Amino acid sequence: MPDDQRRAARCPGPTTAEIVAADARPAPAFLGEGDVAQIGGAEYGIDAYTDPAFHKREVETVWSRCWQVAAREDEVANPGDFTVYDIADMSALIIRGRDGTLRAFINSCPHRGTRLAEDHGNAARIRCPFHALTWNTDGVLKQLTCAWDFGDAAPDAFALSPVRLDRWGGFVFVNFDPEAPPLEDYLEGLPEHFSRWPMEDRFTAAHVVKHLDCNWKITIEAFIETFHVIGLHSESLPFFGDVNSQYDVWTGKRHISRMINPSGVSSPHLAGKMTPERTIAAAAKFGLCEDGPLAPGETPRSRIVAQLRGFYSASFGVDLSHLSDCEVVDVIEYSLFPNLVVFGGFGSPLAYRSRPDGDDPNRSIFEVWLLLPYAGERPPSKPTRILGPGERFGDVAELSYYGPILDQDADMMPRVQRGLRGNRNGKITLANYQEIRIRHMRHTLAEYMDQV
Repeated sequence: MPDDQRRAARCPGPTTAEIVAADARPAPAFLGEGDVAQIGGAEYGIDAYTDPAFHKREVETVWSRCWQVAAREDEVANPGDFTVYDIADMSALIIRGRDGTLRAFINSCPHRGTRLAEDHGNAARIRCPFHALTWNTDGVLKQLTCAWDFGDAAPDAFALSPVRLDRWGGFVFVNFDPEAPPLEDYLEGLPEHFSRWPMEDRFTAAHVVKHLDCNWKITIEAFIETFHVIGLHSESLPFFGDVNSQYDVWTGKRHISRMINPSGVSSPHLAGKMTPERTIAAAAKFGLCEDGPLAPGETPRSRIVAQLRGFYSASFGVDLSHLSDCEVVDVIEYSLFPNLVVFGGFGSPLAYRSRPDGDDPNRSIFEVWLLLPYAGERPPSKPTRILGPGERFGDVAELSYYGPILDQDADMMPRVQRGLRGNRNGKITLANYQEIRIRHMRHTLAEYMDQV
C-alpha cells in the first residue's frame, strides 16, 4: 500500500516506512508491504470474553479445528522425550519415538479414559498408570493387561488415537481435526517472511508460564497493538515510536497479521519535548545502549543498532551485518490465529502463547519464550518455569528488561476482564488503524464460529 494511504489512517508524524528509509541499511521490501483495508464494524460484543456458552462454542469451532503450538522442538529433542499439551478439555501427548519420529496422540487410555501422562519427561514406553496397558513410543500396543479377560477384542480397540502434528520454525503444532488443511496452507506465507530469521535456529533462553484471571483473547489483543504504550509503558516513549507503528493485514489471509514498531525514535506524543540527547539518556537507562554525546552523523537509532549488533556478536557469536537496521532494532511482530505471537528480526526475540485455562472463560494460561540465536553447538534450553501466586516475570533473571514490562501487562489484563464483566453496554469499540489487528482477529474468530 502506498505510504500516503497509510498516512491517512494514522496520526501526524513520520511513518515507519519513512523512519526505516533513512537508515544506513534500509529494510527489505516485504517489510513495507501490507494492507490496511477496513475490517468489520467499530463495535464488538463482550460475550466473547465472558460468556461460558461462547467459550463452549469457541472450543467446538476453533480449538478443535485450528493448528496451534503445542511445544518447542527442544522440549522433545531426544528419543523418549514427551510433553503434554492441554487446551480446554482436550489433551495431546507429544512424544519423540525411539525411531526419532515426533508423534502426537490423544492423551487418554482407550481402556477407561485415564490420562496417560502429565507434564513432561522421558519414557521408554507409554504406560497407563491405572491398569498398566502399555504402548511403544510409536503408539503400537505392546501389552494388554489380562488380555485373556477381553474375549475377542482386537488390538485395534486399544490403539492410541493419533493427533495431527507438524512443525515450523522450531515450533511443534498439533490439530485435533483430522480433516483440517495442512499446516503449510494454514501458515499463509509466514515461513517465507521468516526465511531471514529462521526460528528453528534459536534456543530457549527462558520459557515462563503464568496463569491469569482474564480471557485468552485479552492477552493476545494486548500484544498486537501499541496503542496502550502511552498508558501502560510510558517510560519507553522517549525512545519508542508507538504511534509511528505500521499495522499490516493482508487481503485473503485470515490467520496472520503484523505490526512494525520503530525503536530509537521518540514518540509523537512527546513532540517538541525531546532532543537526541534525552532520547539516548532514556534508552541507556533501559539498557539499550550507552549514554554519552552523539558523534557527528550519529543518531540515537544508529547508536542502538550498532550496539545491538555488537551485543549479539559478543554474546552469541552471531553476525547480523547482513540484516537491515530495522531487522536489528525494531519490534517486528507477527500473530498467527488463534493464539501465537512471534517476533521477527532481533529487536525483541520473543514469542507468546495464550490459551484458555480449562473451561473457564475468565482464566487463561499465558507463556513467553525468549528465543535467542547462537553460533556453533546449540546451547542447552532453560527448563520451563511456572510462576506461582505472587511470583512475577520480573523475578526471572533470564528475561532481563522484558520481565518488568510483561508484569505491567499481566497486572492490567485481569483489570480489563473485571471491567468487561461489569460492562453494561455489552460491547467494546475499537480504533480504526491502531486496533485493526484486533478487528482482523475478531473477524477470523467469527468466521470459524459461523457468525459471518
